[in-house]
Amino acid sequence: MSSKTENLLSLLNGQPVIPVLKIANVADAVPLARALARGGLPAIEITLRTADALEAIRRVAGEVEEAIVGAGTILDANQLDEAAAAGSRFIVSPGITRELLAAASDSEVPLLPGAITPGEIMAAREAGLRFLKFFPAEQSGGIASLKAFASPLADVKFCPTGGITGKNAADYLSLSNVICVGGSWVAPDDMVKAGKWDQIEALARAASELGK
Repeated sequence: MSSKTENLLSLLNGQPVIPVLKIANVADAVPLARALARGGLPAIEITLRTADALEAIRRVAGEVEEAIVGAGTILDANQLDEAAAAGSRFIVSPGITRELLAAASDSEVPLLPGAITPGEIMAAREAGLRFLKFFPAEQSGGIASLKAFASPLADVKFCPTGGITGKNAADYLSLSNVICVGGSWVAPDDMVKAGKWDQIEALARAASELGK
């Protein structure tokens, strides 16, 4: 296992759910990260799906000491560099490319790339990665696919994301090759918009107990 994989696992150590966040209003980033951390989910993924995403990462990295902020939806080397410069502690991509693997190998920030086929998983494994995002999980065979991978790809672990909810997260977490899951249900858009940080903290606390 590479040192970067070990670094990534240590960052996410013992956290069963990684909140996947789409920040529409940059002012929400800091109170949201604080609420999730209070609820026991300090490691968060802020996706680069909004104009304010990089600024949100910068603010959380600079102002929320207890948070471990990562960047998601990274599609190319340029975005990886920008996210790392903004303070991202880990990088998440929906898929895997040679360019992204090369950029990640030159970066101190560990990469969690998406992989759903045996070929993609083997390519990541050849690059020294043993911890991968399985995305989109539910649309790609979900639990049945991950069970099928457990024996032939026994040294690879996954963080399934995509269609994971509070109802099926525990089933995924019960699998031997699943370390954690990614999901957005712990920070619903309407709660974020309304600033219901106490309710988000409660959802995070419940999620932090899953799989234990």
